[in-house]
Amino acid sequence: MPRSNRPRRAASANAAAGKASAGKGTGRAAGGKHAAGPAAELDLERARTGIARRESAPDGEWMVRSISASRAGKTYVCPGCFTAVTPGTAHLVVWSEDHIYGAAAGLAERRHWHSNCWTSRSYRYR
Repeated sequence: MPRSNRPRRAASANAAAGKASAGKGTGRAAGGKHAAGPAAELDLERARTGIARRESAPDGEWMVRSISASRAGKTYVCPGCFTAVTPGTAHLVVWSEDHIYGAAAGLAERRHWHSNCWTSRSYRYR
């Protein structure tokens, strides 16, 4: 008989495994999300670019998040050069951390910059 047609575990073994794992806080008996099977593959690109980093500059504190080319799906206008950030172009999302009306207002006013425009911006006070 091919290996794939054999049952994975007997019914009594499943019950015993559920009781044993209940004390550990894992598995289906303990309310775990994934009871059996291989772990889901981690999307390293999303993990690498999903977290914003803080940058300090003479014009304030900024939160900067990288957007990869595969995740860029809309067209935006870059405030540095006033040209389009087209879909499929890697860019940065930037918002003010020290906004006068709070962090939520700064996040609501986030802008999409070309990476080069952000690094070569002028620090003149407007």
